[in-house]
Amino acid sequence: MSAVIKRREFITLLAGAAAAWPLAARAQQPAVPVVGILASVSPAPYAGFIAAIKEGLQQTGYIEGRNVTIEYRWAEGHYDRLPQQAIELVDRGVAVIILVGGGPTIAVAKAATATIPIVFVMGDDPVKSGAVTALNRPGGNATGVNLLTVAMEAKRLQLLHELVPNVAVVAIIVNPNNPQAAEQLQDLQAAARTLGVEVEVL
Repeated sequence: MSAVIKRREFITLLAGAAAAWPLAARAQQPAVPVVGILASVSPAPYAGFIAAIKEGLQQTGYIEGRNVTIEYRWAEGHYDRLPQQAIELVDRGVAVIILVGGGPTIAVAKAATATIPIVFVMGDDPVKSGAVTALNRPGGNATGVNLLTVAMEAKRLQLLHELVPNVAVVAIIVNPNNPQAAEQLQDLQAAARTLGVEVEVL
């Protein structure tokens, strides 16, 4: 009789433990991390950039929809949307904020958080823009890649002049709401004076 009771108690205990295993397993696993993408631009032109981010995540074992969530915020050139979008990502509890499109995204991201890591790709000088304190020691919570595109504006004009030496007027298309625009134009106009080229800003 006691052997039967022990067997029944064992089966009951085993069944209860089996029922609790999924709950225990879920309790031990960390929550699915959330990656925030804050973009000053529209999605379509940056599809390749987003694909590269996903590929990089996959290489470290993270697959969107399986064990990582990606939250997207696209300002689509409306820079006034960025501060609220940055706050939304911080409130969402993202593990990292990846900036797309450069420009003012770094300023609003840094204003929104001093603790969440921020990763950027930018064309202007990250030290001058306040993104980092120094190139070799970024400090703070932001780091990234500098493409030197703003610094290369004068060089681009020089290369264009070498390709088409007789060019007299060059049209420059800029977004006047972009904080980099003034610096870009200043460098271009200085280079244009040196080359004897007129710059028409659109």
